[in-house]
Amino acid sequence: MKKIITILAMTLVVSTSFASIEPETVSSQALNTFSSEFVGATDATWTISKDFYQVTFTLDGQQMFAYYNKSGEFLAISQNISSVELPNSLKKSLKKVMGDRWITDLFEITNNDQTSWYVTIESADQKVVLKSDNGGKWRMFQTIEKI
Repeated sequence: MKKIITILAMTLVVSTSFASIEPETVSSQALNTFSSEFVGATDATWTISKDFYQVTFTLDGQQMFAYYNKSGEFLAISQNISSVELPNSLKKSLKKVMGDRWITDLFEITNNDQTSWYVTIESADQKVVLKSDNGGKWRMFQTIEKI
């Protein structure tokens, strides 16, 4: 399951475009599962990738992203959040590692087993993506040098 979350996170972090070799439609099971799990969701837009479906939707004024495998089983949900929505321990430890960098992206991914947070902090010459699983310490996930 951690591998799936990592794949989903990378998709959000690097904004990978989704492509399909041949036209495909979202399975009826995925559509039904989504409808029953997110009653009241609006503006649902489905994207099909090689390994999973992503649906972008609005629920209670918040844009969210849900992921389903090709069998239509729920994998995870993610949403962008602000730093004030982080657990207190993560807020404090993030302040320590930020230095003179600023936050450019912060999101939370939740599946049945865990919640993970990903934050992108930037300086003039570098982007650093940090990850925390279940509120544990931040760890380096990815470093990107700016050109």
